[in-house]
Amino acid sequence: HRETQNDDKDTQNRYTKLQRFPCVTLSVVLLIVVLCVPELRNGSAVFWEDGVSGGFQVLLLDEDQGWLLVGGKDHVYLLRPDGLDLKTRTVRRTQMLLLAVPLRTHETDCANFVRLLQPFNKTHIYVCGTGAFHPQCSYLELGPNAEVETSIIHPSILLLGCLSPEGELYAGTSVDFMGANAAIFRTSIQGSSQHYIRTEAYDHNWLNEPEFVGSFSIPDTHSPDDDKVYFFFKERAVEAGQWDRRVYSRVARVCKNDVGGKRSLINRWTTFLKARLVCSVPGPSGVDTQFDELEDIFVLETKDPQNPTVYGVFSTSSSVFRGSAICVYSMASIRAAFNGPFAHKEGPDYRWVEYKGRIPYPRPGTCPSETYDVLHKSTKDFPDDVISFMRQHQLMWEPVLPLGGRPVLTRVQQDYMLKKVVVDRVEAEDGAYDMNGKVVKAVSVIKDSWNREEIILEEMSIFQQHLYVSSDVGVVQLSLHRCDFYGSDCAECCLARDPYCSWDGQTCSRFFPSSKRRARRQDVKHGDPWSQCPITEDDSGSVEVKQVYGVEGNSTFLECSSRSGKAEIRWTTLICWFGSDRGLLLQRLDPTDAGVYSCSAHEQNYVQLQARYRLHVLPQHGLQPAGKLPGLQPGLQAHRNSWPNPLRSYKDLQMVDSLNMDQYCEQLWYREKRRQQKLRTLKLKQENRKARVRRNNPPERSGQEE
Repeated sequence: HRETQNDDKDTQNRYTKLQRFPCVTLSVVLLIVVLCVPELRNGSAVFWEDGVSGGFQVLLLDEDQGWLLVGGKDHVYLLRPDGLDLKTRTVRRTQMLLLAVPLRTHETDCANFVRLLQPFNKTHIYVCGTGAFHPQCSYLELGPNAEVETSIIHPSILLLGCLSPEGELYAGTSVDFMGANAAIFRTSIQGSSQHYIRTEAYDHNWLNEPEFVGSFSIPDTHSPDDDKVYFFFKERAVEAGQWDRRVYSRVARVCKNDVGGKRSLINRWTTFLKARLVCSVPGPSGVDTQFDELEDIFVLETKDPQNPTVYGVFSTSSSVFRGSAICVYSMASIRAAFNGPFAHKEGPDYRWVEYKGRIPYPRPGTCPSETYDVLHKSTKDFPDDVISFMRQHQLMWEPVLPLGGRPVLTRVQQDYMLKKVVVDRVEAEDGAYDMNGKVVKAVSVIKDSWNREEIILEEMSIFQQHLYVSSDVGVVQLSLHRCDFYGSDCAECCLARDPYCSWDGQTCSRFFPSSKRRARRQDVKHGDPWSQCPITEDDSGSVEVKQVYGVEGNSTFLECSSRSGKAEIRWTTLICWFGSDRGLLLQRLDPTDAGVYSCSAHEQNYVQLQARYRLHVLPQHGLQPAGKLPGLQPGLQAHRNSWPNPLRSYKDLQMVDSLNMDQYCEQLWYREKRRQQKLRTLKLKQENRKARVRRNNPPERSGQEE
């Protein structure tokens, strides 16, 4: 089928107008990102469709053409990366098939949702969409006269895939309408000699209710015959038991030159193997906290194309303990698991154990190539015992462990879950660092051996240092270097430990690698401002003393905050010091509270004075309430004397863990409202009681005689 594709004129003028929408809320998977107009200055931008759920799940950045391609509902959007200006290409079917099925709705499923965008050549990209449960793949031209050449593929709902340079599509999908028959398959899009091949159908030992996350083509050796495609997914664990719904994360691989077996496993993978991905935090007595559910995968290329670094986002399966983690894996550890022992189960009533028997030759999972044996030029040449072994043994016994034996980043008991990870290798003043961007922006610093330190910078596809985040609602562009956030102080810029920023002598600005070692001040590894910045021992003169007046018996709030979320806030008076997160609330003032209060931020052996207050306590008896007569002063004094004596201890000083007093005032208002409500209820009960007494004991008449 060929159909000419024209721009949809109705959608060309529906791009972002910030004047009409003062604030937009974007849902990034389960993470909610709220971006208002003041936050969109600094090169950030937003794109969305007016009132239409676009289903923007796939992004492809074409740096040569200068386009950001976004796969949505019935459309491929071509956005300019610098401003997200809109240009569309329609990729809808000629006649959309409308399915009246109770389990699925027409609005959410019976449409052509683009799920795959892969570069094909300099002028075309390869696009695959669901096609209302009749998926199609197309070549989309990026020129002015775009045409779409459509080809039908076997599966019904494409979930993920990768396109090889040879014109072969590798994908993981659900083959049937109900989603019970999952498959990892390969199909040709150019009439290649490689034919359609997939995993075994309805066999839980191969795939058991999988949810595919990513797939990547990674070379194994210098010979192209050894190239493999790796799939990352999560599935119900077959080794956990029949009634256990436990979910494990997996990595599976197949050989690119696999053509199936000759007498068995015909049109089925003969090199399919899978292993468990473990991401856990070691605990006492050998009990680890497991992050079992894989959410996202990012493969960071290195100088060696055979050994990229794999970053994975994981979450917990528990409904009680909520947490997310990022683990890092090496290809060496992944290959070691596939070269290790196989898992074996003798029968339905047996447990999974390590296989101790004879392993046939060539080793199952090995690609047919001259690297291992020149006699096996194809998988059809494999002996029958190899094919029979592969039919029964797909699972490896040893799991894949992360580098360092633990996650590089964890977020637990938060009101959000990490769902996506993007990694950027940044050249800093003291080395190269990998940036993990939840948009949690963090840096992972390698210490001794493989010990790492996680540094949270901000909780907010790289193109000129921009991050693009898509959701069902729209696409947002965020700048990676937000150095203005750290201020103009050298120490604060150094303590931020942001590889994108450094102090240039006047302010914290974007870092550019320079041949002059001391041209920029930056210390990502240690964050030591003493070695980088001209710091004086006493900075008390740089902070103005604010005069604060309070009335005896009343409360007073002293506010203090630091730009760094990692700093410890301490308050100092003339007699002692004590810690506080954000502010200091003196609940009942006393004349002894008068004096100077200093707030300082402590981080990395560096102390920075944040605020200074001189508190004056006015005596209560010296004040006369407005509208009151002087004769009422003794009563007021008597009322004051009825107050309990103030307790002069740290317990009278309430630490306020908030940026302002809104929450505290709201609590006081709610407390006062409840007190007044109780008084009204008590008064109403007393009035009802008096009314009952009057009804039961009516007054005697004055003129009544015996």
